[in-house]
Amino acid sequence: MFGGKLKYKFVMYRIALLLLLLGWNVHSLAGQDSLLPFQYLDVFDLEYASDPQISPDGQWVVYRRMGLDIMKDRPMGNLWLLSVDGKVHQKLTSREVNESQPRWSPDGDRIAFASSTEEGAEIYMYWMETSRIARLTQLEQSPSGLSWSPDGTQLAFSMKVAQAPPVIAKMPAKPKGASWAGAPRITDRLKHEQDGAGYISPGYYHIFVVSAHGGVARQITHGNYHHRGAISWHPDGNYVYFSANRQEDWEYDYRNSEIYRADVITGQIDQLTDRNGPDYSPAVSPDGSLIAYVGYEDRIQTYQRSILHVMNSDGSGHRAISTDLDRSVGDLVWDEDGSKLYVTYDEYGNTRIATIALDGSHNKLADNVGGTTIGRPYGGGSYSVSEDGTLAYTYTLPSHPAEVGIWSSQQDSVRLITDLNSDLLSFRDLGEVEEIWYKSSVDGRRVQGWIVKPPSYDPGKKYPLLVENHGGPISNYGDRFSAEMQLYAAHGYLVFYPNPRGSTGYGEEFGNLLYNNYPGDDYQDVMDGVDTLLSLGLVDEDHLYVTGGSAGGIMTAWIIGKNDRFRAAVVAKPVVNWISKTLVADNYYGYANYRYPGQPWENVEGYWKFSPLSLVGNIETPTMVMVGMNDLRTPPSEAKQLYHALKLRKVETVLVEIPEASHGIANRPSNLISKIAHTIAWFEKYGKE
Repeated sequence: MFGGKLKYKFVMYRIALLLLLLGWNVHSLAGQDSLLPFQYLDVFDLEYASDPQISPDGQWVVYRRMGLDIMKDRPMGNLWLLSVDGKVHQKLTSREVNESQPRWSPDGDRIAFASSTEEGAEIYMYWMETSRIARLTQLEQSPSGLSWSPDGTQLAFSMKVAQAPPVIAKMPAKPKGASWAGAPRITDRLKHEQDGAGYISPGYYHIFVVSAHGGVARQITHGNYHHRGAISWHPDGNYVYFSANRQEDWEYDYRNSEIYRADVITGQIDQLTDRNGPDYSPAVSPDGSLIAYVGYEDRIQTYQRSILHVMNSDGSGHRAISTDLDRSVGDLVWDEDGSKLYVTYDEYGNTRIATIALDGSHNKLADNVGGTTIGRPYGGGSYSVSEDGTLAYTYTLPSHPAEVGIWSSQQDSVRLITDLNSDLLSFRDLGEVEEIWYKSSVDGRRVQGWIVKPPSYDPGKKYPLLVENHGGPISNYGDRFSAEMQLYAAHGYLVFYPNPRGSTGYGEEFGNLLYNNYPGDDYQDVMDGVDTLLSLGLVDEDHLYVTGGSAGGIMTAWIIGKNDRFRAAVVAKPVVNWISKTLVADNYYGYANYRYPGQPWENVEGYWKFSPLSLVGNIETPTMVMVGMNDLRTPPSEAKQLYHALKLRKVETVLVEIPEASHGIANRPSNLISKIAHTIAWFEKYGKE
């Protein structure tokens, strides 16, 4: 599996077996001085679990086992089947291709999933009794959002239906044998490109149904609107519920969406919600009487809390449920008796699974959900629920990426049934991760941060400090595994990654402190964290370094424009000029009023005020500027503006352009390694007196 990884794992297995024969305990090696710190190429040997789906009877879990192919330089995912007692762990199929979206049939006898073929992704079926598989479809595009009908006879899914691009002029015929340039690419859409995907070909996503025995997929939604995301069936099998924006001005009213119901036979669509704001992720109650969904009334803010709502199945009786929980909720699943829903939410830098009853009361069940973003310690992950309330979810700690965890009310604690990385991480001396809290000097608010200590940490020593600012900025870092943080620590840095104001997990008011004030007091929150570490005697004041990507790149550029306390900086994939970024990025239409008042030409002074480029005259810090060459979210033109300005000012600088990288530089493992290696090399260049 995954190229050279199998060979490496076989060697490690033989070493472990030899040690066991000699009477050694492999896990006891974790305390030995001979252990290596985390290495660059270790990134390719990491594995993690994603999308664990527990069977209705709670006896089996099918999950996507993710690895990083060192030969093809990309993530690969195959489906594996586990017994909940951990005794059986086997690959679902013998195919060595990408497989995803496993979904159990209502009676648990089959698993539908999507898998790549030479022609594209298709829907497949696996039969538990016979272990046989079959392809069900021959689709023009890749399916998403697989959902079983309640009687197990049909599957619903979303798929793009292509449209012809616009034609403005008719070209004359070229002479026979002539070599002319290709036809121009013409677009008339508001959103016509997407970071990581590039140009978006014309077309709209629609909902289809197909027999669980295979056959022709039948389209049940129509019109020039997108229909994608969660699809939920009514128990009678006559309707599917989904979220879409079918308003006349949907392109420009892009934040709005409503809950709709479609008749599976006639295709008739009824709109069930109607307000200014997003309503999404519908989930039908077991008896079909209620529809749960998530959304909010759009008040034009930087951060707005997603609240759990319910309504009657005909769209009447709307009411908000989770108003007393000051957190955004998502990933809705009804309890079997329809009295409550399972949800996820972030509590500071930790993702939790909880239940919320229809009276709004909530009960936390499990935490440490995540571990599916290998590079940096962002949130993520997923879960599923069996009929008896047993949870299967992606469980992570700073010491390992996502494993499959099982939680039940009988045990009331997580039990891991996979161990995907002990063959590597048992032989590595990882940096210890520690949570810290400190007060902001701006207003006394408590701010959360995390530090990673170098391996073989000496409490009597002061270490160079590396500050890593998270992106978003409406996001958070947490107590999750991070290859990037571990590699920094392995090179002798004490790593600090804070969750300043604007971060999620504190509540709506804290997250919205950046409204018309970004970058703003979040800068001081970061610097207060640095000063806290200095006051604790953990770091060397003369050896401070700072980096961050995306919103973290903005913060890094802002920091070195505000002070010269850092020896060196790496500004990764930044926005440095809000005027140019807002009109060039793939999401150019999404900033006005939600971030700053008005469009850039209506508020030049305001947009410029918060642009790090406005501070470039103050920068004296040696600065590496880094960006993916295919980045459409924070385009290379942003990085070049900063680099060119620093060159003109004769500040020590270098521009690093990562090839074949979009905004998600870590999407290719080699690019993740390159990003970290260049950052460390730049800091080490300025690490000596």
